[in-house]
Parts: sequence; C-alpha cells; structure tokens
Amino acid sequence: MTDGKLLTEKLLRYAAKFLHLAEADAVYTRNLLLRELKLTSPYTGETDVSYVDGYDVPDELVNELCAYARENSLSAEGCENLFAAHILGLLTPQPSAVNNEFFRIKEISGPQAACDYLYELSVKNDYVQKTAVGKNVKWEYDDGENVLEITINLSKPEKDNKEIAKLLTKAPSGNKYPACALCKEIEGYGGTVTHPASSNLRTVSVSLGGEPWFVQYSPYAYYNEHCIAVSKKHSPMRVDATTPVKILDFIDIFPNYFIGSNAALPIIGGSILNHEHFQGGGHVLPMQKAGVKIPLYSTEFPEVSAGILNWYNSAVRFTSENRNALIGAVVKIIENWKEYTDESVGIYAFSNGNPHNSLSPIATKKGDEYTIDVILRNNITTDEYPDGVFHAHPEYFNVKKEGIGLIEAMGLFILPGRLKRQTAEIEKLLTGERVYVAGEYDSPENELYVHRDMIAALKKRYNGALSKTAASEAVRGYINDVCAKILECTAVFKRNEQGEKAFLRFLNASGFEKTPESRKKR
Repeated sequence: MTDGKLLTEKLLRYAAKFLHLAEADAVYTRNLLLRELKLTSPYTGETDVSYVDGYDVPDELVNELCAYARENSLSAEGCENLFAAHILGLLTPQPSAVNNEFFRIKEISGPQAACDYLYELSVKNDYVQKTAVGKNVKWEYDDGENVLEITINLSKPEKDNKEIAKLLTKAPSGNKYPACALCKEIEGYGGTVTHPASSNLRTVSVSLGGEPWFVQYSPYAYYNEHCIAVSKKHSPMRVDATTPVKILDFIDIFPNYFIGSNAALPIIGGSILNHEHFQGGGHVLPMQKAGVKIPLYSTEFPEVSAGILNWYNSAVRFTSENRNALIGAVVKIIENWKEYTDESVGIYAFSNGNPHNSLSPIATKKGDEYTIDVILRNNITTDEYPDGVFHAHPEYFNVKKEGIGLIEAMGLFILPGRLKRQTAEIEKLLTGERVYVAGEYDSPENELYVHRDMIAALKKRYNGALSKTAASEAVRGYINDVCAKILECTAVFKRNEQGEKAFLRFLNASGFEKTPESRKKR
C-alpha cells in the first residue's frame, strides 16, 4: 500500500524544489494535500526525502498518486491520472502568478528566459509529457537537397479526416464545457473519461491582432518547446488578412520562436478546425532550412524579397525589414489564392459553392528582419481521389492517411504509433525470422494487410535474408520514400515544367515576377 503521509512529504519537497512553492506556504499546502488524500494528520518522525531533488520529471510521484487513488477509491476506475493531474495542479502557482512571473522574467532577461520558465514549469508539473514524448521513434532522411524529420508517435491516435471535417460544421453544444480541447476554460479543468485533465495547465495571455489570445505548451510535443497560441474566442480556424498581422505580433513577443497557422479547411488543415490557433516553438523545421529556387520581385512591394522554395510542396518565402510591406505582400497572396483557379493543373477555387483553396503562413524573425513562408494548399476531391487530390494518395495510406497539416507540410512527419509494431513484423519477414508466404497478407483480417504492397515490394527488392540492421534500414528507406512522395502529392504546383509555369502564372497574377537574374539562368 502507498503511504499517503510519506507521499505528502515527497510532494512538498518536489514542489519546493521545482514548482516554486514558498517556504511560507508549506504548512498551508501540506494541509491542502492531507485533505485531498483524505488524511487527518501528517507524517511524524524523521524522514529524508531529499532524493526527490534529483527527479528530472515527476513520473514516480504520478505513479504513486495513481496507485494511492486506486487503493483508496479517490477516483473512478481508469481515471487515476486525473487525480494525479489535480494534485500537481494544486502544487503549481496560480495562473495570475505564472503570467506575472513570465513577463517579469521577459522584461529582465528576455523572451527565451521567460519561455524557459514556463516550459520547465510545464514539464515539472507533468503537463508536458516528457517521458511519453521521449518514447517516440525518430530519424532523419536526407534526400541530397532537403532533410525530412520522421517520427513514429506512440501517444497520438490516428484521426479520420471525415471526423475532423465534421467538427468544422458541427453546431456547438450550449451544454458542452469546455467547448473544445483548446478553449481557455480548460486551464484548471479536472477532466473526464473522454476529456484530458488540464488541472496542471498554465498559460500566458498575449494580444495578437488586437485580440485576446493565450500561449501554452503542447502536452505531447512534436519538437523542442512545441507551443500553441490560441484565440480566447471559440471560433473556427481562418486564414485571412488578419493572419499575417497576428503571426507577426506573436514573433514580436517571441522572436526566439517560429509560429504558423494551419490551413483553415478539412484534409489540409490539421486536426482541430473549430478553434482558431497557431503552432510554434523553438525548433527549426526542415522547410525553414530550404533555399530559394526561383527569386522573385514585386514593383508594388519593392522592400520585400521573395522566392519559390526548393521544397517538395508549393511554398513561397517573403522577407523584409518593413513589417507593413511584408503584411501587404502576404495579404495579396492570401486573397488572390482563395479565388484562384487553373484548370490546366487541376486547381479549382470552388465547387458546388465550397471553397478549396487555403494557405499555411509561417513567421520567423531574425534581428530586424521578418520572414513569412506561405504554403499553398487545396482540398478538392474527385472520384479517383475521394480523400483529396492534393493529399496522400491511397498507395501511401499504409504509412499515413491523416491530413498533412502545418508541421508535416514543413517536413516533420508524425506517423501513427501502430507502425512501430507493424514494421517490426515486416523486418522479421526480411530477416527470415518470420516465414514469408505469398498471398498471406491479402486478407483484410491480417494485421499487415495494409502493408501488403510494401511487403511484396521489399521482398522483391531484397531477395534473401537480411541482417537485422539491414532490414531496419530497408523498412525505413521505404518509409522515407513514401513521406517524400506524400509531400509531393500535396504540391498544388508540381515540380516539373508544367507545374513551375503554372506556379509563376499565379505569382505573376499576384504581382510577383522572376528577377532579371533568375530569368537569365533559365
């Protein structure tokens, strides 16, 4: 049985070391914990819990809290993690104190120091699931021109694009509280069987585009200091003339981070469409490292440098020290793209009154220079491609079927956790540890059915038994190639002569042309 009194002392020591618990609040907080743990008196006698100072994350305390809750019926069965989050939330400074401390540090030591404070707090109070994130499988793929980052995410369930689309049109329920998983009201929310606990969530308030927003860290981070900026108003995603202003406002506050918006339509718009938000953080994503392939200029915006990126999908970079000029150039691209049709390359702005064009703008700041990268997206479907023409094509669904949102469009793939188990079995087929029988995987009941074409291709390519290392490399090589091809699927203007000409037609219509130097090179 878990000793609740000893656990209380461990929690107090941990809170004093990592969660900014003041010595003057120790007695008060001990009594709070005793009440929550249904105890009437504290631990008596001498005890040394100084080893708690060495905890990098609170996993051991969380495990003890869950066990104690289970043993003493302090939570519903299967909801012990909600109890643990509640206790760690009690030990975390209140939101007002966190906001005050964040901006105090920012004023004295700068934005990165302030972010370090909030991020470390979010890890130490277990809102950012550092241990779970650390279990993800990660590697890189260098194609000679660009490098993709690929992860098998063991904590993120696969989502169906059709279900995501329903969220955009579904009328909000007046009784649902919080209205969604991003709403400000989740800060401190205890959670339910179907809604994760946010008792230990802390955010900081900011103003973007003259509107109230807040910033938090993602519990299951895809990269270093993965943050989310969220509108305090529960309203659908949008990319319009206000978006460049908001993302530049963000990087004026957080010049140490990038920030980007998902496109605002199903298939191409990420997994949450019913609440406006951006994603950012302290990581440099692969697309941000891509060079300019075709330099561009505009007589309307002479202070803005621009260029088509040497990237898998259709992306343009705009850079300027003149913030207003940069906003003007990007707004023109946004407005023109939403209405743009080019039947020669299968781009239709509307069908049956439904819009198909949207964009993902991404902002960074270096010194006085602002940069906005814009990825052009289109979500049209056809009988041949009912899941999206500019989406992963069916032959790649075994690796990735979900929509390709902002982060993946920028070259960091988040693949489903099932692949860890499934690829391990495929590797056994390549090493001979598991006997390969032709046709065995043609039955939908077989777990490897979705990979039947992949298995057949790998067995044909590698005739004979491979070493374990070679088999792993072969499987990863196949996945690497699929990820690159998926990004090429998402390109509205393909990387060929026809696609390049069509891309330039759109940019010309938006006031941007190839520079004289780039004309001479081609």
